[in-house]
Amino acid sequence: MNLKASAIAGGILWGLLVFALTLLETARGGGHALGRLGVIYLGYSVTYLGSVIGLIYGVVSGAIVGAAFCWLYNMFGGAAGATAK
Repeated sequence: MNLKASAIAGGILWGLLVFALTLLETARGGGHALGRLGVIYLGYSVTYLGSVIGLIYGVVSGAIVGAAFCWLYNMFGGAAGATAK
């Protein structure tokens, strides 16, 4: 797997997901479960401004998780798959 592509894909996916869910919950007037993200993402809240803050934090954390997953896959899954051929 390509580390850079996995990091970018993970970042975009998680950032947009946090952004969209925050906008949806802000429009609905809810967001108790999403409000807990404020513990991890400093400055985040279930508001319109919070959706932008969540987008930024989501892109960064999603990229880190995507890169870590790809690195682990290449270390364990990639090596086992290459020798099995």
